[in-house]
Amino acid sequence: MPIIYKGFSTVGRTKHFRITDFELVKQDITNHFNIRKGEKLMNPDFGTVIWDTIFEPLDENTKSTIIADVKKIVSYDPRVAAQNVIITEYDRGIQIELELIYIQTNQIETLQLQFDEQSRTAYQFG
Repeated sequence: MPIIYKGFSTVGRTKHFRITDFELVKQDITNHFNIRKGEKLMNPDFGTVIWDTIFEPLDENTKSTIIADVKKIVSYDPRVAAQNVIITEYDRGIQIELELIYIQTNQIETLQLQFDEQSRTAYQFG
């Protein structure tokens, strides 16, 4: 019998706050990306380095650092596995397209995140 994951989110929702399964996983991962590495009290290794690289040139070294960080963050969640990670620059920050495999059902979906240097927020788009 498959496990059903249940959660709560107010992000982008007006009436229904309950989310389940893959939507919950994507929201949990997005939340993780909104924490800068070193910001979490008592856990300085939690969070992402992307906010520290957002003003750096997006060269191959920076891209490989970001890809390693993305894969590490996804690996914390046993419900999913990361596949292709594509990093691009846009006028206000960094955009990441991440292919996720939901382990329980082998469902594959793309999570698209933008790291906006002005709002200092990572958010899902697409």
